[in-house]
Amino acid sequence: MPLGIVPAGTGNGMAKSLLDSVGHPCTAFNAILAIIRGHKCSLDVATILQGQTTFFSVLMLAWGLVADIDIESEKYRWMGSARIDFYAVQRIFHLREYNGSISFVPAPGFEAHGEPSEQKGEFMGKDICNPSHDESSKIQKCGYQGPRDDSENLNWRKINGPFVSVWLHNVPWGAENTKAAPDAKFSDGYLDLIIIRSCPKCALLSLMTELNNGNHVKSPHVLYLKVKAFVLEPGPRVDDATKEGIIDSDGEVLARGKGTYNSDQKALMDYKKLQITVDQGLATLFTPV
Repeated sequence: MPLGIVPAGTGNGMAKSLLDSVGHPCTAFNAILAIIRGHKCSLDVATILQGQTTFFSVLMLAWGLVADIDIESEKYRWMGSARIDFYAVQRIFHLREYNGSISFVPAPGFEAHGEPSEQKGEFMGKDICNPSHDESSKIQKCGYQGPRDDSENLNWRKINGPFVSVWLHNVPWGAENTKAAPDAKFSDGYLDLIIIRSCPKCALLSLMTELNNGNHVKSPHVLYLKVKAFVLEPGPRVDDATKEGIIDSDGEVLARGKGTYNSDQKALMDYKKLQITVDQGLATLFTPV
């Protein structure tokens, strides 16, 4: 079933990506017109797994600076979309770094990044079923759990922290004014990974101002590559090991660590290792052309 995306939120990254691909302004009128015309395109879907818990993502996943800005700025929602810029400046001048590591299967041409790893994925592409002697009942309780990748035979690479920001993107725009992943494609079977490990505050502030045109990826402080599979092992803050971070996917809190904003609220996943795989072209969207 094709999905129609109409910009009516704070970010509107998916709608912006669709309309910008043909040079159209990101407006509700243009989005609705695209749905009426009925043209379609395929969209990759990322499967995020942790134990028996599964989350499907179509836009992005963030940990570190970007996740903190996205979620913690909620306290300033009365400011409208300006809350993002306002809180970003606060977070940059009170910069946090996080311990942890990431592992990934690089796309062709990106194999030189990171160090070789013996990472092995868990639960990838398995159907989660509750045991039952009733076969029809068993079938009803089974669900799609993502692509069946032979993760043990893939070329895994690893990068250790600390990190300022780790950002995975499925489409070019994360918001109407944030071209996070300028080389992202809707259905290439890869996620675009944007990493900042260490960066002076003034340089970080400068590169963040380039997010509106995608030139931030040209900064020497940014590592930009494409990946087929990804494992995040988040850790505590460098300056305070009693406090952890937030993992954000598609604008929603996926996991909250200790000492984070609204950490008493229940999240879908725990603040610990999770993995992501990509299913190429699994979803269908209405597109302008």
